[in-house]
Amino acid sequence: MTAQGEPVLTVRDLRVTFRTDDGPVSAVDSVSFDVRPGEVLAVVGESGCGKSVTAMSIAGLLPPSATVTGSVRLRDQELVGAPEPTLRRVRGAEVAYVFQEPMTSLNPVFTVGSQITETLRIHQKLSRKQALARAVELLALVGIPSPASRVGAYPHQFSGGMRQRVMIAMALACDPAVLVADEPTTALDVTVQAAVLDLLRDLGTRLGTAIVLITHDLGVVADIADRVLVMYAGRVVETGPTQELFDAPRHHYTLGLLGAVPTAGRRAAGGRLQEIPGLVPVLHEQPDACTFAERCPAADEQCRAGAPALEPRDTDPTTHRAACWHPADALLTKGR
Repeated sequence: MTAQGEPVLTVRDLRVTFRTDDGPVSAVDSVSFDVRPGEVLAVVGESGCGKSVTAMSIAGLLPPSATVTGSVRLRDQELVGAPEPTLRRVRGAEVAYVFQEPMTSLNPVFTVGSQITETLRIHQKLSRKQALARAVELLALVGIPSPASRVGAYPHQFSGGMRQRVMIAMALACDPAVLVADEPTTALDVTVQAAVLDLLRDLGTRLGTAIVLITHDLGVVADIADRVLVMYAGRVVETGPTQELFDAPRHHYTLGLLGAVPTAGRRAAGGRLQEIPGLVPVLHEQPDACTFAERCPAADEQCRAGAPALEPRDTDPTTHRAACWHPADALLTKGR
């Protein structure tokens, strides 16, 4: 699907630093992106790259130890630095979240119906009867069988996939403009994962909801995303339309991530899957250098002496961009 219209969510120069006993830690550095109605933006990278911190920053869900600067605009409303009452009104009503493990997000002692109706009664001021009727509609929307009877069931009476559908129903209760899904399919088996992804895509198409998908699974990205934002050590290293990025990755980190995806018949020497050597660094401050240089096979002194800008692949700066002194596609062209 091609998203249309003005961005519903605009993030500019987002920076997040955490105070720790060992000094400040830079988790997110100069991250910028837009998401339009009906669009799915996938934010990808290894654990520790800053994906989830970026997601939690959108609606002010980070702990007090975090210092957030930059801009997060929901339409015309600035969220960075907004007072807590404003953020409480935004959460759930305008920006909703679906997290990785639904059993830790659902309260086991309340029915799923009561947990959905609570959101509706707080944000939309519906009566108990109206909220219950809407909860049944939402369960039907996300494909829960016999929603009128299941609305009175408890979380443990649902399978993992059905619980994740309940979480999506809760997130959609107030017709949010933005849905942030943070690793929503990690705990699910492959067939259930596919069903949840199909559901998210269908809901985005039908309802025009802008979706920010946080994931490390590039197979998920290929199935659902319109655009991809690749993060490494808190920075955006590559971004572009999904198909173009998969077909012609420019940053060597993106190339490594794609190479590590399990594929039938493709294994590294010794029978192991391909991997990126080394680990994501914990940075007390961001260096004026390429943060991937120590793990990159193409790195040289230029990479260690200055941070590359996020440059476009062609004359259109809104499409495929990468922050790399020696883009992979350029090296391939030279080698021909």
